[in-house]
Amino acid sequence: MKIAILSRDKTMYSTKRLVEVGIERGHEMHVIDVLKCYMNINSRASSIHFDGEPLIGFDAVIPRIGASVTFYGTAVLRQFETMGVYSINESVAISRSRDKLRALQLLARKNIGLPITGFANKPSDIPDLIDMVGGAPLVIKLLEGTQGIGVVLAETRTAAESVIEAFLGLHVNIMVQEYIKEAGGADIRCFVIGDKVIAAMKRQGKEGEFRSNLHRGGTASLTRITPEERSTAIRAAKTMGLKLAGVYLLRSMHGPVVMEVNSSPGLEGIEAASNKDIASAIIEFIEKNAAIKPIRTQSNG
Repeated sequence: MKIAILSRDKTMYSTKRLVEVGIERGHEMHVIDVLKCYMNINSRASSIHFDGEPLIGFDAVIPRIGASVTFYGTAVLRQFETMGVYSINESVAISRSRDKLRALQLLARKNIGLPITGFANKPSDIPDLIDMVGGAPLVIKLLEGTQGIGVVLAETRTAAESVIEAFLGLHVNIMVQEYIKEAGGADIRCFVIGDKVIAAMKRQGKEGEFRSNLHRGGTASLTRITPEERSTAIRAAKTMGLKLAGVYLLRSMHGPVVMEVNSSPGLEGIEAASNKDIASAIIEFIEKNAAIKPIRTQSNG
């Protein structure tokens, strides 16, 4: 097969692994920077061009679109879909998961465990917003933040009021969530392909840090997940419409709660922690499914 990987950096671990494995399995692999693509959109013969040449003959695409280029990246991916190219994650599913508030609303509709979350627009709503999530300590998140950036733990009510008021004053969209103290600065990352969790790891934040992101000094280790955690991760990915996802869970006193559903999960940490060949599992899934005419996911919220 001729497979495109939509990635802005061919030297990234995840991109390199997918290319290596694809070539080993006999496929023609191409790394394509979405920002260097441009499109011809018409009813007769839509096309995508890259460096002056049309991109033709592709059987499948693996989107690894960064959050900062979601709008343009999903537009390019939609064009591939229009041309009949199979995508392991469709554009509508990626857009759905990238909108953090919409994602939580969809998960809540499916009765999937979540931290209590509040969202407001006016400073006059702040006192009730804080009470809504159980008071301080609480977590304040920028809706556009990634890798733990734009996430604040407010340990007192006064601090929470000040931070929320400051963000609203800057006209920045935020959400407020209950602080899951019992998680102890750790989360569970489940790697979902299709309808299976193929690997899971525990990420532990460094001492004094409530965020567990590896980019912020956290560590990763192999962990065994419960049947409820496995079911929650699979249901969360399915709700987003994603066939490839990293589902981040916290272990709370009332069961697993979903913090995020990532449509472009990295492979380095999970492969090292689990000692599993995740890249091969992704390519194998594409081999089995690319020939099947895809059923487009519906916008459900």
